[in-house]
Amino acid sequence: MPIQAIILNGGSSSGKTSIVRCFQDLRPEPWLAFSVDGFVDALPPRMRDGDDPDANTNTNTGIQFGPDGEVTVGADFRTLEAAWTAGVAATARAGARIIVDDVFLGGAASQQRWEQALAGLDVLRVGVHCDSAVAASRESRRGDRTPGMAARQAEIVHQGVRYDLKIDSTDTSAADCARLIAERIA
Repeated sequence: MPIQAIILNGGSSSGKTSIVRCFQDLRPEPWLAFSVDGFVDALPPRMRDGDDPDANTNTNTGIQFGPDGEVTVGADFRTLEAAWTAGVAATARAGARIIVDDVFLGGAASQQRWEQALAGLDVLRVGVHCDSAVAASRESRRGDRTPGMAARQAEIVHQGVRYDLKIDSTDTSAADCARLIAERIA
């Protein structure tokens, strides 16, 4: 059966979104792109700014970005993330080809959430690696990331994660990385 879903995992500023766009341009059939950044952008602003504490525990319920690049998420974030993941999987089950760029902050546990959601579908799991110094340099040029996220995430997002394909965007263009993925599903 042809691949119905592609999951890209890599740290912040590793080039995942650029690779996804290049992949969409390469393929003759349409692939819908979903991104964890798009999910985070869809959250109410109070859940993105760390201003949504639980009234009983005074802990963050959304997503919070620490000054050193640490990312923490709360219970409401996880609930909404599960709904988003199920919705993306439902889109694939409805017949659309999907390509997702995500950041597995929980390593293997994050992958397991996708595995459960996409059970029964043919999935290509792609690890997007990038040297932490290169990712940090990209991060500083972007201006929309908390400094330190790229370096902090470069390795931890891959811990315990299984891949069908590993690509390294350190010195390889997004277009060439996309071609490697396209060749794999051909």
